[in-house]
Amino acid sequence: MPPLINADYPAHWLQPQWDVPGVRAWCTTRYGQLAKAPYDGFNTANHVGDDPVSVARCRQALADYFQWQSEPQWLRQVHRTQVVQARSDGVEREADGIYTREPGQVCTLHTADCLPVFFAGEDGKEVALAHAGWRGLAAGVLEATLEKLQSESHFIKVWLGPAISQAAYEVGDDVRDVFLRHSQGNAAFFQANTNHRWQCDLFGLARARLHDAGIQHISGGDHCTYRDHRFFSFRRQPVTGRLLSLIWIDPAQ
Repeated sequence: MPPLINADYPAHWLQPQWDVPGVRAWCTTRYGQLAKAPYDGFNTANHVGDDPVSVARCRQALADYFQWQSEPQWLRQVHRTQVVQARSDGVEREADGIYTREPGQVCTLHTADCLPVFFAGEDGKEVALAHAGWRGLAAGVLEATLEKLQSESHFIKVWLGPAISQAAYEVGDDVRDVFLRHSQGNAAFFQANTNHRWQCDLFGLARARLHDAGIQHISGGDHCTYRDHRFFSFRRQPVTGRLLSLIWIDPAQ
């Protein structure tokens, strides 16, 4: 039986624009034929109403393609700041950040408009992911993830994956006020619209938090999940799949 995933799949996924030895990382797209509408065509999230058999098929196809030797760490994300160390015991943990220094241990998280943030020590010895919706971002999930890493901040590289862009992300005063309480400088990331609401720059807010934490190497932040139909978007289609962010240290390095 031919593999369910071939090299054509990763060719349609995104990868961080960084030069980090021995680190493998991707963010999937909708590309594929393993899941049916409205979760088409590739969904590994088991909390969005998709057929569990289809979700398991997509997860197994990943494991077969990459020839993982242990179970990835899957998360139950709750828009908070809990960060866990990835384990291969098959337990799905509640967290919005994940890290590892163990070669071969795969870290994962799911998004569909929220911002997936990829971290890697420039020597390739540690990696992490953070799920940065506006609530987690405001509460400090990026800083909480950085606290788990041993590398000094100027030796950490960060890539911002696909998320909803400012032009598509309308929020109310409540969201803006949360960020202004943290810093009045955050006003620059909210643009008033004709609905007497605000267009929120999630990428800009994340970059500002990372810069404040001493991160110097930040790339990405140029793909909108709402406007680009290669991606799942909860705001565009409330019943839909999720993009999968995955990162690990290659044990063969």
